[in-house]
Amino acid sequence: MLSRSSFNLLNLDDYSCVIDRPRIPRIMTVAGIISEFEEDDNGGIGNRNFTPNAPTGRRIVVANQLPVKARFETETNKWVFESDPDSLVLQLKSGLRPETECVYVGSLSVDIHPSEQEEVAQRLLEKFRCVPTFLSLEILNKFYHGFCKHYLWPHFHYMLPVTRTQGVRFDRVAWRAYVSANKIFADKVMEVINPEEDYVWIHDYHLMIMPTFLRKRFHRIRVGFFLHSPFPSSEIYRTLPVRDEILRALLNCDLIGFHTFDYARHFLSCCSRMLGLDYKSKRGYIGLEYYGRTVSIKILPVGIDMGQIESVKSSPETASTVQELRRRYDGKTVVLGVDDMDMFKGISLKFLAFGKLLEDYPGLRGSVVLIQILNPARSQGQDVQEVETEMHSVAREVNRKFTKNGCEPIVLITGPVSTHDKVAYYAIAECVVVNAVRDGMNLVPYKYTVSRQSNPDLDKVLQTDKPKKSVIIVSEFIGCSPSLSGAIRVNPWNIESVTEALSSAIMMPEREKEMRHEKHYKYVSTHDVSYWAKSFDQDLERACKEHSHKRCWGVGFSLNFRVVALDPNFRKLSVEHIVSSYSKTSSRLILLDYDGTVMARGLVDKKPSKEVITILNNLSNDPKNIVFIVSGRGKEPLGSWFDSCKKLGLSAEHGYFTRWNGESSWESCEATFDVGWKKVALPVMEHYTEATDGSFIEPKESALVWHHQEADPDFGAWQAKELLDHLESVLANEPVVVKRGQQIVEVNPQGVSKGVVVDRLVTTMQSKGRQPDFVLCIGDDQSDEDMFDKISSSIGSGIAEVFACTVGQKPSMAKYYLDDTVDVIKMLHGLEAVSTHVATNIGFHVEIQN
Repeated sequence: MLSRSSFNLLNLDDYSCVIDRPRIPRIMTVAGIISEFEEDDNGGIGNRNFTPNAPTGRRIVVANQLPVKARFETETNKWVFESDPDSLVLQLKSGLRPETECVYVGSLSVDIHPSEQEEVAQRLLEKFRCVPTFLSLEILNKFYHGFCKHYLWPHFHYMLPVTRTQGVRFDRVAWRAYVSANKIFADKVMEVINPEEDYVWIHDYHLMIMPTFLRKRFHRIRVGFFLHSPFPSSEIYRTLPVRDEILRALLNCDLIGFHTFDYARHFLSCCSRMLGLDYKSKRGYIGLEYYGRTVSIKILPVGIDMGQIESVKSSPETASTVQELRRRYDGKTVVLGVDDMDMFKGISLKFLAFGKLLEDYPGLRGSVVLIQILNPARSQGQDVQEVETEMHSVAREVNRKFTKNGCEPIVLITGPVSTHDKVAYYAIAECVVVNAVRDGMNLVPYKYTVSRQSNPDLDKVLQTDKPKKSVIIVSEFIGCSPSLSGAIRVNPWNIESVTEALSSAIMMPEREKEMRHEKHYKYVSTHDVSYWAKSFDQDLERACKEHSHKRCWGVGFSLNFRVVALDPNFRKLSVEHIVSSYSKTSSRLILLDYDGTVMARGLVDKKPSKEVITILNNLSNDPKNIVFIVSGRGKEPLGSWFDSCKKLGLSAEHGYFTRWNGESSWESCEATFDVGWKKVALPVMEHYTEATDGSFIEPKESALVWHHQEADPDFGAWQAKELLDHLESVLANEPVVVKRGQQIVEVNPQGVSKGVVVDRLVTTMQSKGRQPDFVLCIGDDQSDEDMFDKISSSIGSGIAEVFACTVGQKPSMAKYYLDDTVDVIKMLHGLEAVSTHVATNIGFHVEIQN
């Protein structure tokens, strides 16, 4: 729970108060012309004029940093800005359609005085299409240096603050700053967006709750998010005190992107374990159903800007640097490392492995040099200082022991190094080592591969026309590792393993190096940043194409806000409406599922409450009603639980057994089913029960059910899928149907379903001269869809009042929904009141006549 002091910055409802206030929905591209938009009935922006084939809108690209460099010129006393060619958010435009306009929202790397902010913002917008978010120094320090870099970033890299000396613990003040900063970013997007046309693409963990602010203001906004860091396993992620808020905020996106399947799998596992959401894969796409919206999952590693690297390779500046480096390291084998200065890059481990290489292979001393380029740390703190101190200590020790003829084996290059110089180092290096203990992606191997590819200018300087070669040593724990199938993968914690990899790389045959290089270059050149951006953008458009066809409204407060999106014809069942229809009819059929409908799921005691028994008795005692419980449960528990309801009908085991009232006997289906298949299915289920802790078998006369609701969510789901495949295989020639339900795998005889029950009951009523004029059918899971389908199609066509209602807001064949069992009971109370009122009046008139 958030303290009351944070309510102001989290009060998302503030946005609903600006409807009457004029706003600029997008940047004016033609002087004096501003588009206006209508509010829909739910406070969102309507898509009344939307057409699927209309030209696509702009891309509002949001990142923590704008793709511009800034410096202050004392001569002119003005700020000077220039584009940053190394910025990923700027590079991704190459993958979009040429006519697509991009607007960038983010912060600057410098502090602009408030008196200059308006003028700077105007210049940035006009020249660079950038919209700056001017964060105060207080918010910036707590948001970026506090929550992002010192808490969230280590957390996502599997470092938990077990003690105060090992990382920074959760700080509520820093979290509020994170929320406040995300809200400021969202406000800037709202100033420039045209929500009917534009798409928002948010980048990285700094802005993970921003989608909630956007979705609150514009219910049909098109939002994509890409995480450039690892997403930790559920065991690590669940330790976050704000874990649910972040998950729900991400689920307010339409598309969520990850570099690797592992990161996506961890996210899906967290959604399953903490929010109870299961994903589905259909035609190659992974999706999560979230309150009627499908949140798509994208798995694709980012690439590099091929054009930029090729341009740098062809520049005279690079050629000059290569010539100088070639002269300086003539006759030596260069091993290269390029890393940020932080605790997860494993630089000290790399140095230890290199030192052991020189110790184990004395012949390499003086002939092999490790050049380590250190990019400046992105944030300062004790952790960075400790890593830097240890790294220098290890480097000094290796150099002390193995320096030969004045040549130090480890060369440290600190401070900013230009792209030209880095490409020059890549070009002369025989091997690159990326030894991070954890990293989201890391594009160093990609850049190295392209830099080693043939180039006329560099080939002349290097005096070679031979096929190009390269060797990559890469950690198993970074995002680019799966895509580099020709790399030598290592466990950075295993010093001996890294040492062996270095030895193999240095002594590898030339032809092997050429083949590995060719393999890597083919992948890197075809999966560049343009390919990545184009693929993500296409999937974002696909994920948003159904927006105009859904009815949307917001529910929840603060960071628990989400949008419910349902079919226009799918609406909540009004108690007043159904009670009115109920009171006007005289031949009614009421069909109720049990678990999840009149009895809440998750209760240990499954017996119906006294309240439920009373309602069912009052409804079934009404002579105008035929009331049935239609359940998948066996006849024994149903008969026992509802023994006091003498006029209540029961349908057990999905309709295999039927009892018209308490005085009649149980009837089975007309067809006689051979249950010999149980001898085959039961041993298989028993095997999976033994192997899956928390699972159990529910035997029925006509069916067998394997339950896994008490098992580990992931393992239970995996085992259920395996069991389903196993049973379908061994029962292929048996007259049964194997299907998965809500945390169950069930084997039923063919021809038995709740839809058949509905058909039989209506036919029986009609044969007795009672044509139903009112049918109510309520259920909550997949087995009840058979009832809804039957009622909505052939049977319901001749009935005046038909109410097919599912429990929970989700895709369904039903036309109505109720939120939960509480709503179901409330609605049944409304019907009960009509029946008991009529019965009381009849009794009163009889007493007067007597």
